[in-house]
Amino acid sequence: MTLKNCLLLSSLFLISCSEQQARKPITVSNSSSLTSTSTILKKINSIEEFKIINYIKKDTFHDYIRSPNGFWYRYIIKKSENSISPKKGDLVQISYEILDLKDQIIYSKQFNGIKNYKVDEEDFIPGIQQGLKLMKIGETVKFIIPSFNAYDVVGDENKIGINKSIISTVTLINIK
Repeated sequence: MTLKNCLLLSSLFLISCSEQQARKPITVSNSSSLTSTSTILKKINSIEEFKIINYIKKDTFHDYIRSPNGFWYRYIIKKSENSISPKKGDLVQISYEILDLKDQIIYSKQFNGIKNYKVDEEDFIPGIQQGLKLMKIGETVKFIIPSFNAYDVVGDENKIGINKSIISTVTLINIK
């Protein structure tokens, strides 16, 4: 090995052993922006809950049940004696409509038609997904669903705006 090659290898070795400089991140995360977003979402949820509770208070003829999943519901047609409720993977047939908190129809049952839905295996309104598992064949249930359990912050990009609570009357027609 020549002296020139030895010096070249030695210098490469010394350079590779030098202390690495930490690279600075391209973007800096700002935890205060996450905190402010969280605060805003909490305020939105509080406002929605206030509107829902006021809606329920106006309906003095019916009692609503608050689900642990974040929505309210009541049985419209008598509870079914059938003991079978849908579970994950079941194919159900439902009819449903969607209203706003002023009881104005957004999407009618005629518009939606009969929906075949595979429980917990297809995308659908989260509040209804959870609510279906409380129902039995032949029951009709009215769900009051806050936006985080409905169409979230974006709405449906059509008739349902951002951060809007919805009411849905759902009939469980059949479980296959």
